[in-house]
Amino acid sequence: MANLYHQQNKNTINIITMGCPKNRVDSEQLATQLIANGFEVVHESTVNETITMVNTCGFIASAKEESINAVLSCVNAKKKGKIKTLIVFGCLSERYKEDIKKEIPEVDAVFGVNEVPDILSYLHSQVDNALLDKRLISTPKHYAYLKISEGCSHRCSFCAIPYIRGKQISKQIDAIIKEAQLLVNQGIKEIILVAQDLTDYGSDLPNKPKLSALLEQLSLIDNLQWLRLHYAYPNTFDMKILDVIASNSNICKYLDMPIQHINNEILKAMNRKITSDEIVALLDKIKQKIPDIALRTSLIVGFPNETQKHFEELIDFVQAGWFDRLGVFTYSKEENTPAFLLPDNVSQRQKQKRQAQLMDVQYEISLKKNEQKKSQILKVLIDELSDNQYIGRTEFDAPEIDNTVLIETNQKLNVGEFYNVKITNTEAFDLQGVVVK
Repeated sequence: MANLYHQQNKNTINIITMGCPKNRVDSEQLATQLIANGFEVVHESTVNETITMVNTCGFIASAKEESINAVLSCVNAKKKGKIKTLIVFGCLSERYKEDIKKEIPEVDAVFGVNEVPDILSYLHSQVDNALLDKRLISTPKHYAYLKISEGCSHRCSFCAIPYIRGKQISKQIDAIIKEAQLLVNQGIKEIILVAQDLTDYGSDLPNKPKLSALLEQLSLIDNLQWLRLHYAYPNTFDMKILDVIASNSNICKYLDMPIQHINNEILKAMNRKITSDEIVALLDKIKQKIPDIALRTSLIVGFPNETQKHFEELIDFVQAGWFDRLGVFTYSKEENTPAFLLPDNVSQRQKQKRQAQLMDVQYEISLKKNEQKKSQILKVLIDELSDNQYIGRTEFDAPEIDNTVLIETNQKLNVGEFYNVKITNTEAFDLQGVVVK
């Protein structure tokens, strides 16, 4: 693998990030290191740069395909002379490094996860330890993701993440608070906590800090308007979290909790270490403690040996209306996972049919829940202005994946600021409203 650049010949680097917000954080941290070494960095530029880097996702089949397509698009640009050097890194590269080198020889360098020093070395650069907690934010200037742990110590039978990222490694609370404060100092209004499992946070640290203790300290940061929680596993849920959310107005009444399934046979085969009754009891406790909390979940259909009866139990569970937001994935067989050895005996057509059925059920639930918001006045954070229409979110919605609030007004609103909005019309996945004082 030849080093192509000398210190005196710096270039602009375009970092293209695929996959989850955790990958985004990795790209932002790498960008800061590159800038410290004299490069200019852009995120997701539509202009082809001399050096392009693709941070890949290797989670499930659809994500892998999306990452490969992004790399191949860059290969085409390279063939046309628009890109000189193409670097691929991240989760897909960690799993299939040698395959990428063999199958896509136009890629100049391939790195896995946690190989920032090697990437920098390839570019005749080095790590600046003083900048490890700093990032070049790639999101809009008013919100950012904050990763509080790396890897995962669970062994869900369908999931490749522990084999890609390793066991959970939590950051110390002091380091997280410092990073959060730096983000707020840059003007960030909303911090979204991400990890493979937020609620297992700290279990690997000597002092065993809890997520609830971290949230209490984060809530004290001046000018932090919203704190949002992503990926809270049910089987490690710390009930004290609910008390902290309920007692702090700057922690969003929002929880992303991947359930994956509700049938006990499927849950056992998934190695989820929780039963159907325990899931329902947990959801009931959450709703009792914070009645207006918005719950998001993700489900998998078509897991090996999922029968129609299993699926109908899942349908009944969703119809109970626990969730405000819902994502449904079709099962994909992943190498090196325990479930890989199981027969993939639900057809792709059946998987997609079940996925569509679940989403149809959730559509009606979302429509009814949104209709209840009509005439309410909600606090809305403005994300962007598009086609003479402002687009914002309530505390019940995460960026890019949840509902939006559409505001048509002759009044100039500031992106990144909060406004009180009276909801005038509702649809299944959007609200419409007007600004009120």
